[in-house]
Amino acid sequence: MTVNSDQTPTPSGMGNSQPPKPGSTDPTAEPDRKGHPPSASTQSSPSPQKRENPWVEAAKTIGLSLVLALGIRHFVAEARYIPSESMVPTLEVNDRLIVEKISYLVHSPERGDIVVFWPNDRLRQIQPKLKDAFIKRVIGLPGEKVEVRDGTVFVNDQPLQEDYIAAEPDYQWGPEVVPPDSYLVLGDNRNNSYDSHFWGYVPRENIIGRAVFRFWPPDRVGGINHDPNYELEPSGR
Repeated sequence: MTVNSDQTPTPSGMGNSQPPKPGSTDPTAEPDRKGHPPSASTQSSPSPQKRENPWVEAAKTIGLSLVLALGIRHFVAEARYIPSESMVPTLEVNDRLIVEKISYLVHSPERGDIVVFWPNDRLRQIQPKLKDAFIKRVIGLPGEKVEVRDGTVFVNDQPLQEDYIAAEPDYQWGPEVVPPDSYLVLGDNRNNSYDSHFWGYVPRENIIGRAVFRFWPPDRVGGINHDPNYELEPSGR
């Protein structure tokens, strides 16, 4: 074999050929039995994914629902029912209400709000086993002087017009100044309500939320009035 001075002999079968690039068809490969050209690359088919046990899926769904429900109940709103006649005629026994908890994060309770709250310390001393929350209407705000006399509630010596009560109160109470961060609450059924004129004031921290909507019974479904008319009555009544 002769070799030119400017060439280098190559082993037989190697020459200048390059290996096939990934993804390309090898021209030297033989067609399959049906005559189809070989595929550009050989890939294994993906294995089917394992389905989770349906009982496990159900348990996860139920768990998530419970977490969401508890979170909403604790931070946003909850349902309550009325067990007594202390708020008649505004609320009746067995009314079902939605109590929202958001608004008092941005502003303080206002006169006329119907609030749900935990018993204060004095009430717990009177009834140590008491566990239920109460529902009443806010009448006296922090720093205000409140008095009940002659069938009328007076706030800072001004009478309140209250067309939502069952009857005029037949008791005398006060005058007293509402302590800071506390509220005087009374039932709309003034003469049949166990409220602030018996056991004192409700601390702000005891207030759970504000009753905003009645969803039962069907014939009484709707919002609850939080804006009673508190225009001052003419003096000399």
